[in-house]
Amino acid sequence: MSVRLETDKDTGVAVVTLDRPEKLNAIDLDTAGELQAVWREVRFDDAVRAVVLTGAGTRAFSTGLDRDAVVPQPGSPFMQDDPLLTIGPKANDLWKPVVAAVEGMACGGAFYLLGECEFLVAGADAVFFDPHTTYGMVSAYESVLMAQRMPYGEVARMMLMGTAERISARRAHDIGLVSELTSAGEALGAAIACAAVVAGYPTAGVQGTVRALWAAKEAARAAGFAQAPHLISLGNLPGERQAELFAGRSTARPRIR
Repeated sequence: MSVRLETDKDTGVAVVTLDRPEKLNAIDLDTAGELQAVWREVRFDDAVRAVVLTGAGTRAFSTGLDRDAVVPQPGSPFMQDDPLLTIGPKANDLWKPVVAAVEGMACGGAFYLLGECEFLVAGADAVFFDPHTTYGMVSAYESVLMAQRMPYGEVARMMLMGTAERISARRAHDIGLVSELTSAGEALGAAIACAAVVAGYPTAGVQGTVRALWAAKEAARAAGFAQAPHLISLGNLPGERQAELFAGRSTARPRIR
């Protein structure tokens, strides 16, 4: 199993952990299916009143879709299959609050998860970036989700600069992407502490608030997602060219700001 679920019945907090540290917690098709199953399990467990989402190890929260994953696609240009569209809690109709604890890298497809969390806690060594443009791909769904969490100029810079630079945890906190900044390695504990407070409140009021907050974002998100498949079809380089760019990627250290 590449997703772990641990529940503390006393506090009402469940911790969901992406558990592929050797792959930087990248998400393959099996992991995507496991995430869906975990969110659905949490929906039906009334003992769980709040959730913390994190990644195993210190190198990465997640680097998004595993590049070794083979995603079959329909032959029609009007249909695309994106396995990451269904990995988040809201995509699985979960309205219990989810707090993300981020250590190390969070990039690309990781934003499908972070974009559906209520707020983020990050360790001091966390960094955020999106590699799509560097490798000839359109950052569509990721951009839509992050545009709802960051000022336009900040998210535009992150998406357009690709792998050339990364947003530090400090900068992410300054611009509001991260709500709490901890020492390196302490994000999970801080996130669990927040989740325990929320889990101690009356359940219906908490879940209704989560639903109300998400309702404020749904219309813009739906409109953005509706455009995404067409933009990806028009803007993505062929897969073999993307692979060439990835294989020839620069070894220079990215700028961290």
